[in-house]
Amino acid sequence: MALIFELDPAVDPALRDGVLALWADVSNAGGAVGFVPPVTVDDIRPELVKHFAAMAEGRGRLLVGYDEEGAVAATAFLTLNTHRLMRHWLWLYTVMVHPRHQGKGYGRDLMAAAADAARGIESVEAIRLTCRGGMGIDRFYASCGYKEVGRVPDAIRVAPGDDRDDITMLLPLNRC
Repeated sequence: MALIFELDPAVDPALRDGVLALWADVSNAGGAVGFVPPVTVDDIRPELVKHFAAMAEGRGRLLVGYDEEGAVAATAFLTLNTHRLMRHWLWLYTVMVHPRHQGKGYGRDLMAAAADAARGIESVEAIRLTCRGGMGIDRFYASCGYKEVGRVPDAIRVAPGDDRDDITMLLPLNRC
């Protein structure tokens, strides 16, 4: 069964708790979403509050994928670029699919839904994202149409002696 995607869902305790649980589960499974395991929802909460603040200020949007039980199973945050010379593209952050749903094509569905959401934002012509090197995530994004446009060697320190490249990728949004 496919996920049901919703852009800009109402932020309520169920959504908050669902995103926190997803983020913790993805992080603790080794996902590259800003943390290294082990983490708790309390570790993640301040980062989620920052995303929610950006949403409340009109600088960000949330795309949520719900599974057949109505649980939060996937997310991506679309962050509008506020620099006056760069408003024609946005950032995609915290792209996650719950580990129990991985391998079902939901990641590709999430990326397509994020591109569709970005196309719906006036004047947005491209999506940029960054990912952690050494995990193969860049190959997944490339398979979704993204191109590597920059790389900073050893910019992400996962642990002492474990530095990873910070890879920037771009998806031009072909508008019809």
